[in-house]
Amino acid sequence: MDDRATSTRADAPEAILHGGDLDRVSRRYPDAPLPWIDLSTGINPVPYPVQTISPESWARLPAKSEERALLAAAATRYGVNAPDMIVAAPGTQALLQILPRLRPRSTVAVLAPTYEEHALCWRRCGHQVRLVDEPGALADADVAVVVNPNNPTGRLLSRDSLVRLAAVLRQRDGLLIVDEAFVDLYPADATVAADLPPATIVLRSIGKVYGLAGVRLGFAISSEDIAPRVREELGPWAVSGPALAIGTRALADDAWLEQTRARLANDCRRIDALLESAGCIVVGGTPLFRLITSPNALGIAERLARHGVHVRRFPAQPSWLRFGLPGNETDWQRLAHALRNVS
Repeated sequence: MDDRATSTRADAPEAILHGGDLDRVSRRYPDAPLPWIDLSTGINPVPYPVQTISPESWARLPAKSEERALLAAAATRYGVNAPDMIVAAPGTQALLQILPRLRPRSTVAVLAPTYEEHALCWRRCGHQVRLVDEPGALADADVAVVVNPNNPTGRLLSRDSLVRLAAVLRQRDGLLIVDEAFVDLYPADATVAADLPPATIVLRSIGKVYGLAGVRLGFAISSEDIAPRVREELGPWAVSGPALAIGTRALADDAWLEQTRARLANDCRRIDALLESAGCIVVGGTPLFRLITSPNALGIAERLARHGVHVRRFPAQPSWLRFGLPGNETDWQRLAHALRNVS
């Protein structure tokens, strides 16, 4: 029998609650004003403008040439030398669930608190997972997982520190996984994808910064000996034809990304001022979301919900709330009004 880890339904942990759960929230607060303002995710509220998709993209199986065009655009955007190092997937979540199947049962260290699906996916496949709060505690695991910049704290480890960690793991056939879902808006030296260390897999997504979570498109960037194994697990036609077309256009659009970077910088300054005026302390975040702490965080979330504003709560850290960014002036004004009532 293959000694790679396999999932067992009997001991699988329960699913995790995520942001964007408006169906559940609207049932809980049926009298909240509509439409809801969903600030519970870290998704760009002003998405990349999707142009017309050719009817053929919907009607036939994706062509290899279309996938190659997407991978070439991704290689240019991420600074990767060879497109063959990149595997396109129907969302990064699909990759999170595949990667634990590529390793024998291992000890896995996840730098936490962070996106909880990482630990959950490795546990479901029978690996021994521990959450650590210091980067130095990652080095003695078989597999180390880092979200960089981190969700929800915004913590950013330097490229040099990640390269050193990858070198330590490589010495004993270990693996470093770096989830860079939010790194597109950071300087080029924040990513390890452009000059990939050995024994490293980098995950990228267009769902967050490009605001196209519904397209379901993500990437694994790894050495050319690891990439074919990931590709094999995904199987043929993993990414839809429309997603290939949209991703290729978006990743090649330098001007849109620069304009978005400038707009989000201004929006972060604006929301920080609103949050601070309501007595919240901004303790972290990225250009797409802000993390605040307050001894009355749960009460703030409740009152905001009654104004039709949904923010992300954290059961394990009850003093934290994460705020995404409003997407238009009407939503900004509604958020300001709700925060004035909270304060």
